[in-house]
Amino acid sequence: MLNVPSQSFPAPCSQQRVAPSGQSGRNKVALKPGHSLMDWIRFSKSGKDLTGLRGRLIEVTQEELQKHNTRDDCWTCIRGMVYNVTPYMDYHPGGEAELMKAAGIDGTELFDQVHRWVNYESMLKECLVGRMATKVPTANKAVTPPTPPTGLAPPMSVAPLQDKDSRPRYDWFQTDVTVHLVLYAKRKIPSSGCTTVDLEAGVLRLEVLLGQMSYMIHLRLADEVEGTVAVHTAFSVGKIQISIRKQAKEKWTRLGQPLEFHNTFLRKKDRALYYRDCVLVSKTQVNHNTHVFRLQFPRGTVMHVPVGKHVYLKALIQDTEVVRPYTPVDQNLEAASLRSSQESDLYLMIKVYPDGVFTPHLNSLCIGDCISISGPEGTFSLRPLRDVTYLYLIAAGTGFTPMARLIQLALQDIDTIRKTKLLFLNRREEDILWRCELDELAANTDRFQVEYVVSDPCESWTGRTGRVDESMLKDFLKRPDGSKRYVCVCGPDAFTELTIGLLKQQGFSEEELHTFQG
Repeated sequence: MLNVPSQSFPAPCSQQRVAPSGQSGRNKVALKPGHSLMDWIRFSKSGKDLTGLRGRLIEVTQEELQKHNTRDDCWTCIRGMVYNVTPYMDYHPGGEAELMKAAGIDGTELFDQVHRWVNYESMLKECLVGRMATKVPTANKAVTPPTPPTGLAPPMSVAPLQDKDSRPRYDWFQTDVTVHLVLYAKRKIPSSGCTTVDLEAGVLRLEVLLGQMSYMIHLRLADEVEGTVAVHTAFSVGKIQISIRKQAKEKWTRLGQPLEFHNTFLRKKDRALYYRDCVLVSKTQVNHNTHVFRLQFPRGTVMHVPVGKHVYLKALIQDTEVVRPYTPVDQNLEAASLRSSQESDLYLMIKVYPDGVFTPHLNSLCIGDCISISGPEGTFSLRPLRDVTYLYLIAAGTGFTPMARLIQLALQDIDTIRKTKLLFLNRREEDILWRCELDELAANTDRFQVEYVVSDPCESWTGRTGRVDESMLKDFLKRPDGSKRYVCVCGPDAFTELTIGLLKQQGFSEEELHTFQG
């Protein structure tokens, strides 16, 4: 009998679908009517034989896989499992051409480049042909397995990428009633934070994002503790202290037993996603189709989402796991300065699409219902903003969400940015998100300016109209000579691609551009 693993996704090697600069990433194609994600879910559950094997699972050799490389007979391999993706061709948002790039070959690397947030195992479950056959090695070489870690001796990192001196390190100390873990990042920490702590059933999982790197502490604690944690961060010196109350007043002889990936320092894209169940505690209407969903983390979780990062929400919809990325906002534009380091709630501004798959499900949740949320993801870095004097933000619709906290950061924490300008495009006036707050912010500081554009104006609209074009951008991007500029863009794929192209025509380099994509 074939042993099919229940592998978690995304896999450790996958990359997120966010372009680091002006790259527009994967483009979506217009699907035929009746070929949406929900249509695919219904079709895959129809009981039809999608593999052509009448329910059998087989072992597939390399030679056999290579035979199935045409539009009408397309197999591909993802992480050792082979799928017949022929039935999925017309349902694939990226188009037939993208799937055909992996026809008859191992498509894992191609898949990981653009599909980090897609749960392929659930989506293609009915297309599973079987497992790739294991090649028998021609010569056996003696391999000495590494000695398993004992006590608190740090194991070798899976991918040692940094000099030893630049690796974070940790220590611990205790009192009669508390135990404290202290992490030394060896670099400054952004004011929006970088720490995610999960304490559940005596297992402590701590992940710290440092640029594009991820440092993890993963321990089964030595004795029983209370279920809450406190996080204290000294941002300027790069020190993070985790404090946990003991259940009994006893001295510990050790902190705990190392678990998988304990004391590792990896590229963030090589770290598997970790989900925790959060509770919906409120839903506040922003406009006619957009709400702010307030989600509360479990008792033992503290999560700081850095500015510009997003999280993934995961839900089981018609027996299929569906995952979507969303960028957190603060409760309002003034909330950042009031935010506590122990803030336990996450705010997500989400537009509900009546014909969508994920947002109607999210909107149907009742207060007290749960949904799974990942830790922070994304390639955005604050480093390029260090010397910037003019920050330009160009957003369409809910592409405003990553800009909200970025505006707060620029005004409150980066004194070198003289002016932050937001160009906010929407279809209609009533679609504009947080308009009153943006107007108030612009009225209270000359360092922020906002301009609204609508493509379908009402008779009373007196602002700019139309769609993004060369003339609009030239007017918006005016600046004093010698100032250093940076542009962030977020919106639908077609909008982002067009805007980036226009910006490059106006002389902006890759280093001066960042696109948020989801």
